[in-house]
Amino acid sequence: MRIGIIGAGQLGQMLGFAGRGMGIECQFLDPSDAPPAADAGEVIRRPFDDPAALAELAGSCDVVTYEFENVPVDALLGIADRVPVLPPPEALHIAQDRLNEKRLFDELSIPLPRYRRVDSLDDLYAAVDSIGLPLVLKTRRFGYDGKGQYRVTTRDDIEAAWRELAGAALIAEEWLDFDYEVSAIGVRSAGGDYLMYPLTQNEHSAGILRRSRAPVVAPDLEEQAQTYMSALLTRLDYVGVLALELFVVGDRLLANEFAPRVHNSGHWTIEGAETSQFENHLRAITNRPLGSAACRGHAGMINLIGEIPETAGKLSIPGCWLHAYGKSPREGRKLGHITVVAESAPERDQRLQQVEVALSKV
Repeated sequence: MRIGIIGAGQLGQMLGFAGRGMGIECQFLDPSDAPPAADAGEVIRRPFDDPAALAELAGSCDVVTYEFENVPVDALLGIADRVPVLPPPEALHIAQDRLNEKRLFDELSIPLPRYRRVDSLDDLYAAVDSIGLPLVLKTRRFGYDGKGQYRVTTRDDIEAAWRELAGAALIAEEWLDFDYEVSAIGVRSAGGDYLMYPLTQNEHSAGILRRSRAPVVAPDLEEQAQTYMSALLTRLDYVGVLALELFVVGDRLLANEFAPRVHNSGHWTIEGAETSQFENHLRAITNRPLGSAACRGHAGMINLIGEIPETAGKLSIPGCWLHAYGKSPREGRKLGHITVVAESAPERDQRLQQVEVALSKV
């Protein structure tokens, strides 16, 4: 079995490593000079929308998948008649545009913050009048890790926000005073079998995920997330792993966005779950039985951003694993992560604190 993966970043790398343990060979398409997934399989070093490269990938693989959202949908459609492309390109098309995404949530009765389409400065003024302040103005496409966003706090910010982001398709969203953020990671097989990992609590700073903890012990929230995830996967006729990001507001979950791929907030599943999200994604797209999504105790994950401190490779904390992606240091870049697993939540949190202290030492 050979799987083609469009993108050869750290998510592709972890998919490739999972594939090795399953007797699956992975081949990647990525134009980067030193992609992390080169450690996990052959990389075709050509652009993502190169017709000849896509034809080569389709011709040599049994199924094609992708590891990031900004893959050109037309490129996938161009090979879909030659090889199965999973998750389905429709899911990618919707996830690439925040407006389409929110309209899908509305269609499925998944609650979300108020929003309005913004195509002009007048639209932005109307959104402020309708939604109220503060709100956040976002680009509808290509926004990630906090990029392409402007918080509008007062009416004096309106024109500055418009100048900053004008020229792109935009959407205005209600700014929520939420309690915390969680992600639900689900997986559905080609045969329609479905599982969801326990909810993960996430902490962001400057729009970038910094820490995750699982499981979130909140049965009412878990039930809501299960309902929303099932609706999404069924409506999209989805195959593979999907991550749904949610805000917790009191006893309610409000949808933020979804990612049609394996997700940073699920990295803890490599050591902290019976079956990792990466293995289950490969199981789903090859129509194999899904593995258990149950936790192995309580897990936590810390992203290593911008640099990997020398002390990260010298940790002697029990139940602790370092994953370095082999990427060159750069401000704001995810270079690796550290996972801890413990028998209880307090013990996990203590280990996370020990890791934080160790990483801060020069």
